[in-house]
Amino acid sequence: MGEQNLIGMKCVACRGDEPPATDAEIALYQPQVPEWKIIEREGIKRLERTFKFKNFVQAVEFTNKVATLAEAEGHHPAILTEWGKVTVTWWTHKIKGLHRNDFIMAAKTDRLIATT
Repeated sequence: MGEQNLIGMKCVACRGDEPPATDAEIALYQPQVPEWKIIEREGIKRLERTFKFKNFVQAVEFTNKVATLAEAEGHHPAILTEWGKVTVTWWTHKIKGLHRNDFIMAAKTDRLIATT
């Protein structure tokens, strides 16, 4: 498996019969999104990152950018918007775990912060 640039990839439809990302795939993709933590909640692995902002308005603006990205890609995160921070959590609901799509979306979310 050679290095694949997550930013250049698009999400693919996940039917639910696909297996979660393997440890080898996670090891390949994780270095491209080093700020994201792999967490486990309710027995499901997820990618999570908290972004900091100067105020609530900036946090909401970033939340809206993530929402627009999610709609465009057809893959939707959990987003917690608070004063001065936004926590974004990606996982694939249909397979109850991480898929390559989640890493793609984490990388694209990182790119959004550069334009905020």
